[in-house]
Amino acid sequence: MPKVGVVLSGCGAQDGAEIHESVITLLALDRAGADVTIMAPDMNQFHVINHLSNEEIDTSRNILIESARIARGNIVDVATVTGDELDALIFPGGTGMAKNIFDYAMAGPDCTVIKDVQRLTMEIIEAGKPLGAICIAPVMVAKVLQKMGRSGKVTGGCDKQITADIQSMGIETEQAGAGDIVVDEENKIVSTPAYVEAKSIKEAAEGIEKLVARVLQLIG
Repeated sequence: MPKVGVVLSGCGAQDGAEIHESVITLLALDRAGADVTIMAPDMNQFHVINHLSNEEIDTSRNILIESARIARGNIVDVATVTGDELDALIFPGGTGMAKNIFDYAMAGPDCTVIKDVQRLTMEIIEAGKPLGAICIAPVMVAKVLQKMGRSGKVTGGCDKQITADIQSMGIETEQAGAGDIVVDEENKIVSTPAYVEAKSIKEAAEGIEKLVARVLQLIG
């Protein structure tokens, strides 16, 4: 039974993990018989958004506690997980990921990935284990590859700004629609744009399900 880590960034597309993308990922892994470890950083999220009005709320929320809503409480602090414990790693997206896991939403291509996520991502890549990146997560993976001094390939969908930002990190891009995946065979990195391009949950699911299947195939 393959052991797959899934990193969440909160609960809600605007300030945490994209819920559809997260649930589709977890469902596909469960259907495939994977042993899943859900994790998130134990720290406060960047801000809190009212998802009805899209307005910021003057309060604070913890990323791990919020992510536990999606995980039904079965979740651990990403700081406690090492690459040795996993066969693969997958990152669902969401605008909140680009605020909580790395600060791309604020800093653009000069962004920084939080320490424990960067460490775990590097451990997976260095060990030659498969990694899946959904939605905005390919930008985070590109930043880690840049930090490692490695080349690679991911998708920014068909978004010109995201694509340009990834390329500015020295990482190759390939356009993809919501139902497509892009595979970097050398680094075993699989990416799909999901809601960067998707107009419905059905469209997002098509690419995510392909990504999960390919990640599992790449486990040696």
